[in-house]
Amino acid sequence: MSLHLRPGTRLAALALAVILTPPAQAGFLEDWARMKSFVPKGYVCHHATGPINVNGELAEADWQAAPWTDDFQDIEGAAKPKPRFRTHAKMLWDDQYFYIAAELEEPHVWGTLTEHDAVIFRDNDFEVFIDPNGDSHEYYEFEMNALNTTWDLFLKKPYKDGGPAMNEWEMPGLKTAVKIKGSLNHAADTDQGWVVEIALPWKALGEYAHKPSPPVEGDQWRVDFSRVEWQVNVLNGHYEKVAGQPEANWIWSPPGIVDMHRPEKWGYVQFTSKPQGTVAFVPDASRPARDALQEIYYAQRAYEAVNHHWAAALGDLTLSADLAKGLAEPPALKATPTGFAATAAIRLPDGRRQLWHIRQDALIWPEQP
Repeated sequence: MSLHLRPGTRLAALALAVILTPPAQAGFLEDWARMKSFVPKGYVCHHATGPINVNGELAEADWQAAPWTDDFQDIEGAAKPKPRFRTHAKMLWDDQYFYIAAELEEPHVWGTLTEHDAVIFRDNDFEVFIDPNGDSHEYYEFEMNALNTTWDLFLKKPYKDGGPAMNEWEMPGLKTAVKIKGSLNHAADTDQGWVVEIALPWKALGEYAHKPSPPVEGDQWRVDFSRVEWQVNVLNGHYEKVAGQPEANWIWSPPGIVDMHRPEKWGYVQFTSKPQGTVAFVPDASRPARDALQEIYYAQRAYEAVNHHWAAALGDLTLSADLAKGLAEPPALKATPTGFAATAAIRLPDGRRQLWHIRQDALIWPEQP
């Protein structure tokens, strides 16, 4: 079983998690089985050559030159039906801001929420997730609707590991805009969709980045985008959600399960100041170690749910036969005063050995030389 731990339902979900039986909690194995094959997407983000006016128009030459991401997929991947409407995004940066734009095809553009920090995904929305140093902890979430109502929050760690979310966290200097291609909250016509444009200040993102903000040449940050879409009927000239229908979740880099709070599957954004077309995306050389450690983590969570303690040896866990594929040596596991620590080593392209670690709350990091 997997819990869809979205922000607006986190308290109910965590309360439910407390009373779940061990066999249900052992669904962590099922989670990883569904997530394992998903390869995070990559994007090369270019430095803007001139000012960006955040107005939803995307008229600047830099925006015109920036490539679109792949079209968004269902959160569970291509095995699920193709999204009803197209969504794609593009990115830029300069010395002050990380710019994000998205185009959301939508025949009926609507919104109801007007208060900042409301639970925006109760409307159709666009969402941004950013984990600067890729350690699965201390990450940012941002949501906005077609009314340009925003919600910014910070999470110390994923909900499955206890959170919490800091809804009081704010992003000073944030700029956002929406352009409606059609009409807003007018049920009698058919619209083309809406465009969002966002400028996230590096100063705010740097608060928990633990790396340069703005980035330096070639830096990669873990980033993902989500679109929440509700089915609606037109009744008496107004939009009403279809009763009993859950929201659809359409994602740039899908995690494979219905939970966006799995940072290990978010995409990679590679920052460059070099001209368009001159830089190729560099795949993450650490992926074999990251994947092996995530598999150990999920197996440990399943083991602990049944046995009420952590396994002390890898042989006690349910692990795949190819766990060590791509590693410099077999992974290792040891008990710690607070839980467990697992390690996996890789050989970098330049021949250096790099050791990676993960612990019981999913924090993952490389050993510093």
